[in-house]
Amino acid sequence: MMNQHLTTPRATATLTVNGADAALRTLEAHGVTTVFGMPGGAILPLYDAIARGTSIRHVLVRHEQGAGHMAQGFARATGRPGVVLATSGPGATNLVTPIADARMDSTPLVCITGQVARRFIGTDAFQECDIVSVVEPLVKRAWQVDDPRDVPAVVAEALRLACSGRPGPVLVDIPRDVQEGESQMPSATPAPARAAPPVDADALLAVRAELERSRRPVLYVGGGVVNADASPPLRELAERLRLPVITTLMAKGAFPEDHELFFGWPGMHGALWANLAIDRSDLLIAVGARFDDRVTGDLSRFAPEARVVHLDVDARELGKLRRPDVAVAGSLADTLPALNRAVDGLRAPSTEPWLEQLREWRRRHPLRYDERSATLKPQRVVQAIAERGRSRDLVWSTGVGQHQMWAMQYAQCRRPRSFITSGGHGTMGFGVPAAIGAKAARPEATVVCVDGDGSFQMTMQEISTSVAERLPIVVVILNNGHLGMVHQWQTMYFDERLSHVDLTQTLTDYAGLARSLGADGVTVADEEALDAALDAAMRSDRTTVIDARVDRFEQCFPMIPPGARAVDMVEWTEAPPA
Repeated sequence: MMNQHLTTPRATATLTVNGADAALRTLEAHGVTTVFGMPGGAILPLYDAIARGTSIRHVLVRHEQGAGHMAQGFARATGRPGVVLATSGPGATNLVTPIADARMDSTPLVCITGQVARRFIGTDAFQECDIVSVVEPLVKRAWQVDDPRDVPAVVAEALRLACSGRPGPVLVDIPRDVQEGESQMPSATPAPARAAPPVDADALLAVRAELERSRRPVLYVGGGVVNADASPPLRELAERLRLPVITTLMAKGAFPEDHELFFGWPGMHGALWANLAIDRSDLLIAVGARFDDRVTGDLSRFAPEARVVHLDVDARELGKLRRPDVAVAGSLADTLPALNRAVDGLRAPSTEPWLEQLREWRRRHPLRYDERSATLKPQRVVQAIAERGRSRDLVWSTGVGQHQMWAMQYAQCRRPRSFITSGGHGTMGFGVPAAIGAKAARPEATVVCVDGDGSFQMTMQEISTSVAERLPIVVVILNNGHLGMVHQWQTMYFDERLSHVDLTQTLTDYAGLARSLGADGVTVADEEALDAALDAAMRSDRTTVIDARVDRFEQCFPMIPPGARAVDMVEWTEAPPA
């Protein structure tokens, strides 16, 4: 992750333009179709270039943080880089949270910020901020462009770098006078493709040897599979060798969740049977996963009987937390197909007894809640959305909190890039703008944001963006009147000392708020009203906010207690523990 100036040689120029036009035309030439942003003084030349004509759609946001999350949603729904524009100072610093989020979840994000003119840099000029230094620890690379002639090459490299290797965020900071200065557009000759390094054949043979010995293997699948568009070879590997598949939150949808070999999600609020499978496995094949603490619980006691194979595009992840017995570095788009070839003709022990054991654990420890309750349960709300999504091209987004975990548990996904959430950074407020970005990327899809009342309030102004830009989404708020996850922890582990978590369920009329912003809004408190509201929302071509007044005190189970092993989960009972 670097802060540095241009190191790419300048291309032969054929057209003289200003720096702002050079940036915009470079985006066009590299296939960018949509950008998200808000104008301000230091980036006005680039917005003037947009006003003079472009094939790129610009989505005007209400807050730059929203722009960043929209660009993330666009990127996560397509695999292409999300692009965001912001002015200097507060415009740029409002992008820090999306940048940090994109880093943690390996999302290709290109941020282009305006900056004060070069002669004012370092003088504490109005809205001056050294944004390159601010984001340096978070980005793959950041540039401040000092010469208008460098703009095309820097923007092109930013687009390439954001998606190469392990995807992530980059930032290009362009002073206003550089945007106004004379630049030159290079010829349209595409840059030569960079050859992928060869797959380590010896490492693949070592993986084959591990599989030959294993009787209790598990494929532990992370978001890297989605980023690499490697779901087909993953499925081929699982089906070829009859391997059970467990996916992290970031990999939800990477393997069809209605497949007989799918066995849930591990970790803090995952399925107990999934955690048991990892705990009792003798071979853990981690594919694009990073042994996150929310998955492992006490890492020293995670998968204690397993030898570990780790495949990842980022060599820095290999051995960072758990030492692998076999490490395979490289793009999963290359290594998984190569592994399928390497295991051709493999004579491994049958996994059928092991698969039956997993099925038995799943029968013994199902996800449960009180389905007979007279109050509207949040799990039932997610199930109702999922039922309607079976016949649709449905893309989910979520905020962060209890509702996010209920969505993981009860939203069944069959395709990659159909579940968009903030995993590593855990950013409340992510859901609504990410849904708008996903809708811009996939206008034919039905996009549903499952949000909490706490998360919704952080970016709810972007509902007006959804309306104004004709990017209709459905937002379902699981409104329990609390910062729900914090409320659960305070109830269970802080002797019910509830400190500043009560949002008061009926204080804010979210449906009325939605209507004031031009959307449809409805409040529901029972299943009949919920079903009617969902049916209407999914038939509509208008943004709709459904305020679902759910059980105020429902807790999210199962759950790993602090400091415990992943298998020492607290399960739901008729009288949940306080």
